[in-house]
Amino acid sequence: MEMIRLATQEDLQQITAIYNQAVLAKFETADTDPVSVESRENWLAVHPADQYPVIVYEYAGIVRGWCSISPYRRGRGALRFTAEISYYVDRDMRGRGIGGRLLESAIALAASLGFRNLFAIVLDRNHPSIRLLEKSGFRKWGEMPGVADFDGDECGHLYYGKRIAHSASL
Repeated sequence: MEMIRLATQEDLQQITAIYNQAVLAKFETADTDPVSVESRENWLAVHPADQYPVIVYEYAGIVRGWCSISPYRRGRGALRFTAEISYYVDRDMRGRGIGGRLLESAIALAASLGFRNLFAIVLDRNHPSIRLLEKSGFRKWGEMPGVADFDGDECGHLYYGKRIAHSASL
């Protein structure tokens, strides 16, 4: 059985393992060292379900992917309707539409929480993620060339955004 649901503390081991797959693969996240489950506990604590939720894709009782909605420039009132999304899928489950389902669920959830804009920051070499974002209606909003350095191998950061709702005044 498969489902997408809110993440819980019990999911942190699998969430961390999936994230660390991306760290070790390079060019899927800008982190260069694996993260600990303990550090993810703090991360989950600043993602309350009613403001900045983390959702997981569960298959056969195992978390196989996740997506987070995070604040953008926390505390700056004019940006309160904009959030960043991040998503990761277990290496063994890629190419099965899980990323698309997570993204679709996160977009709907973000809209229900009142967000108007979503964006993702991806490394310019992460072509599968770029294709997924474009397929989901995101467009390139910005580029920072050569800002990431992986042991002397540089790549850029791309900002992909999507307007998901409009204010009444627009």
